[in-house]
Amino acid sequence: MNRPKKPWPTKAVMQQIYEKQLWGTDGSNFYSGEGSHEKQITQPYIEAVTNFLKSHSDKLTVCDLGCGDFNIGCHLVNYSKHYFAIDIVDELIERNKQLFKAENLEFHCLDISKDSLPKADCVILRQVLQHLSNSEIQDILKKLSDYKYTILTEHIPVGNFEPNKDKIASQGIRLKQNSGVDILAEPFNFKVKSSQVLNEFVLSEKNGRIVTTLFIL
Repeated sequence: MNRPKKPWPTKAVMQQIYEKQLWGTDGSNFYSGEGSHEKQITQPYIEAVTNFLKSHSDKLTVCDLGCGDFNIGCHLVNYSKHYFAIDIVDELIERNKQLFKAENLEFHCLDISKDSLPKADCVILRQVLQHLSNSEIQDILKKLSDYKYTILTEHIPVGNFEPNKDKIASQGIRLKQNSGVDILAEPFNFKVKSSQVLNEFVLSEKNGRIVTTLFIL
């Protein structure tokens, strides 16, 4: 009797994505996909998050969970009191340490669903949860109550969809299942004081939309 193979640990999955350039490449060894590099997607996002950070008279400490190749985060460091940039891939973090340097910037290699996270005012989770299983998402959400603000970006279908269909950690997302992550819906039922959409980019009816929401906890 053939038993189904166990899914790879998330760390190994993410390492393979970069090694095999499954999110594409710009000629470098580490590329976090078009969603982190296409200016029509990234520029409005950077402006929206920058405006939020600048709206505070005292700069916020930011914890960027799943910082990737840091093509986005590098634009936000100057508007933060301290910026923790975290990813699960060791080689990626070592590469980022060499390329991006600032007195208020720290890179850490952590599994955000398992490891303790730095203290901060604001969490940024940009197109991270969509690649993970519901169990991992639940473990991450339990930690977010320690932060006042969460800026969450998810790639979801256009129109009505069934939220939070489960999947294993992988390169892909729930879009082909006409699903996407909604942390306020079952089975997560994440409790927040308020929420506000900061930015939305529609790729197409078939390819969905990328929505960035600010949650105040």
